[in-house]
Amino acid sequence: MSCKKLEVSCKLWHSRPQATMEQIISTLYTIGIIALVILFFNLMIFVHELGHFLAGKWRGAYIDRFQIWFGKPIWQKEIGGVKWGLGWIPAGGFVSLPQMEDMEGIEGAANVPAGLKPLKALDKVIIAAAGPFFSLLLAYVFAVVVWGVGKPATANIDTTIGYLMPDSPAAQAGLLPGDKIVTIDGQPVSKWMGNMEGVTELVAMSEHEKIAFDIIRTAADGSQQELTIQSGFTVPETSLWQRSAMRKVGIMPAAPAIIGKIIAGSPAAKSGLQPGQKVVALNGSPIYTPYAITAASAEGKEMTLTVESPDGTRSDVSVTPAIPANWQGKEGATPILGLNWANALGDIKLEYPTPQAQVNQSLKWMGDTLEKVCAPGSNIGVQHLSGPVGIGSYIYKMMDAENGMGWRLVLWFAVVLNVNLAVLNMLPLPVVDGGHVVLGFIEMIRRKPINSKILDSIFMGFIMLLLGFFVFVTLMDIGDLIGGTNEPEELPAPIFAPAEQ
Repeated sequence: MSCKKLEVSCKLWHSRPQATMEQIISTLYTIGIIALVILFFNLMIFVHELGHFLAGKWRGAYIDRFQIWFGKPIWQKEIGGVKWGLGWIPAGGFVSLPQMEDMEGIEGAANVPAGLKPLKALDKVIIAAAGPFFSLLLAYVFAVVVWGVGKPATANIDTTIGYLMPDSPAAQAGLLPGDKIVTIDGQPVSKWMGNMEGVTELVAMSEHEKIAFDIIRTAADGSQQELTIQSGFTVPETSLWQRSAMRKVGIMPAAPAIIGKIIAGSPAAKSGLQPGQKVVALNGSPIYTPYAITAASAEGKEMTLTVESPDGTRSDVSVTPAIPANWQGKEGATPILGLNWANALGDIKLEYPTPQAQVNQSLKWMGDTLEKVCAPGSNIGVQHLSGPVGIGSYIYKMMDAENGMGWRLVLWFAVVLNVNLAVLNMLPLPVVDGGHVVLGFIEMIRRKPINSKILDSIFMGFIMLLLGFFVFVTLMDIGDLIGGTNEPEELPAPIFAPAEQ
């Protein structure tokens, strides 16, 4: 064996324990985040059901069970005459109150003492409303914490168009890079995305056959022109097991093209480009986003970049993109310059919205979402609502954020979730708390409860509908996690320098 081969073998041997340890740490980290997500959900469920439990105790109701998750208990213990348990179906929870309505179809048979008297209608209303009330209280608790620690602010990206995809609806309509979007379908817009009020969201939630863009176009001499441009849209295809995509027009936001790290041996390094320089033009034409250079690089042709140094001086640099040595023959490999773009937005800033502002924002988002789901011209439907799997995946991604802000995002998202839980449970629908509140008021007016056989039929029908919806959105959540089957394999970090012999 040659010295070189022996050296390589030794390096591989010594790297194995380190690689294995990194894999173990990564696995434990993933398991830890999943455990935190589960605890997070269970906290929400517990607090909601605790409201029913405490209200039931206050109103003198008989409580048979307090269970987190549905199905047959996998753990159960009786404390103070109440069976506390954990079910095997990881969704929701309940407090079994036989004096309310018959919920055996969901909660299972209750152990009802002989001679148990019915509750008064007012007691039923109070007990049913206590769950959503406690969810709202928990939302305010999280909101107070967010008010104190701060919430990561949405990146400050304005509404200037930086790039248009070739042959996209926006390009065909006549929009241009550098156009500043003022309104979309008559609704003012001041940021590219965020809070369901940005360019991305307003395009996705549009309801008309054409999307109206009011723009300001600046000419080379500095003069400005106000225009209204009607653009079509596309809805990208998805797999059968995935949610349908949102509307897109093929535009990307503007951002400074500031050069960051340059890969050794790359075309960028050989051409003399330097970190910190700002690319302001490509082949003599102004650019508004680094993506314009990335897209042009894929053609592999020589290009002239006009770069501006930090001292303000400008120069032209010729460079020809190339495919990295370790990308040769790989699917999806295209020529690149071999550089990274610096984050021109700077560090993420924190904002400190008041608790009431956070709750109000959550209510607005919920109202906007339901409005778009019901709107006949919208591409947003019931399938775009998420269940526990989708919400859990979203929380996981926030916790795994590399910027260290993930935990703050989760705290803020907890406000949104608990407000949603409170409002949805107060809807006047059978089975949910709002339905029980309505039944209680009807009983007050009629001075007698509704026929139990009628309620059983209504409840069972709605239970089947609710279970069907739950299965449907769960399958959509799983489909989104799996993704498409034709996605290319992720390319490794590019290497341009020749390998050692």
